[in-house]
Amino acid sequence: MELPHPSKEIIGEESDVLLGKRIVLGVTSSVSLYKSIDLARTLMKRGAEVTVVMSEEATRLVSPELFEWATGNKVFHTRFGGEVGHIALSEHNDAMVIAPATANTIAKLAHGIADSPVTLTALSFMGAGKPLILLPTMHKQLYTNPPIQEALRKLIDSKVIIHTPRFEGNRLKYPEVWEIAWHIETAVLRGEDLKTLRVLATAGPTREYIDRVRFISNASTGKMGVSIAMEALFRGAYVSLIHGPLTGVEHTLNRTIKTVTTEEMYNAVVEEIKNFNPDLVFLAAAPADFTPLQKAPEKLPSDREYEIKLKPTPKIAEAVSKLISERSVLTIFTAEVAEDDQQLLEKAIAKMQKYRAHIVVANNVGREDIGFASPFNEVIIFDGEKTIKTGKRRKEEIARTIIDVAVKKLREMR
Repeated sequence: MELPHPSKEIIGEESDVLLGKRIVLGVTSSVSLYKSIDLARTLMKRGAEVTVVMSEEATRLVSPELFEWATGNKVFHTRFGGEVGHIALSEHNDAMVIAPATANTIAKLAHGIADSPVTLTALSFMGAGKPLILLPTMHKQLYTNPPIQEALRKLIDSKVIIHTPRFEGNRLKYPEVWEIAWHIETAVLRGEDLKTLRVLATAGPTREYIDRVRFISNASTGKMGVSIAMEALFRGAYVSLIHGPLTGVEHTLNRTIKTVTTEEMYNAVVEEIKNFNPDLVFLAAAPADFTPLQKAPEKLPSDREYEIKLKPTPKIAEAVSKLISERSVLTIFTAEVAEDDQQLLEKAIAKMQKYRAHIVVANNVGREDIGFASPFNEVIIFDGEKTIKTGKRRKEEIARTIIDVAVKKLREMR
């Protein structure tokens, strides 16, 4: 009788988004490979079964037994024999990720060289037409040399997904585990279905200054808007992010515009609509609705009373609705205090009609467990015909659903 491995008790502990999915984790010889232990566990916590395949060189740095402990599954690390394990793995698993992927591994895959358990299994996945994700980790000199760049281009042409590397000094850094796990999750569930599409997202609050140091703002961190931008990036889109001051929110987007005030964000969005010509626009930022009529040039003394007159800030959604192409989809967000879902939906639809948006996403900020400053949200999405209530989930998962609705609307319009 085979007893269940105790490590598998964590499967689905954090989320059920990958429940029923089976992922092969290829591990090659980089000093950063110890982080793949945490990657395996993170994927499991999101519901996946993880099986590890290691190169012989990788086993000299970390013992296969450690990965077996982490996943509760047998680790393949010697040459496959009569059981043709590489074929079985590609047939019975949904995707493979190689993290870290060395220059040696990348070059071999591009040229079809199957001389290790990792490359043999990866080539089997490519042949089966299943997702293969690579996380390049190496010195910059290796990554930028022409043969490796040519190898990466060949792999991209073969529909291999390359996780955009992050440079730290002279090295390609192994990203934070949440980042690569998110990319894997998206690749398994959606693939690169936004290829060729242009996505513009806004995120975060704005600040309207009263004096040199004090300002009007709100509790938005920018997590929701950044989640939409990152999800779109992982799904293959060209992404532009315009954001206000972010709080504790990371991203790896290259095309970004930082703003502070609502007017700055308004101007940036207007210009980017003209220059970027997005297919999908997500106005997920929470710009301040009011700004002081007058701003004090210096810090105001704190030992007296003041009366501050406010005026409305320019409405970004109103400008966007007039500027975007008739073949583009506008999704707006509204944060409301509502007694129930019906009242929340009524307020959302009124705002949707006011700004002639195609989709509105509403969340009830009267709740303390979701929305602003929370990694979770629960939203109602209305696309003009159908209402979707997501339930309380991670904002990354909420972003995926919102993009799905917008892409469906875009296809209907075209």
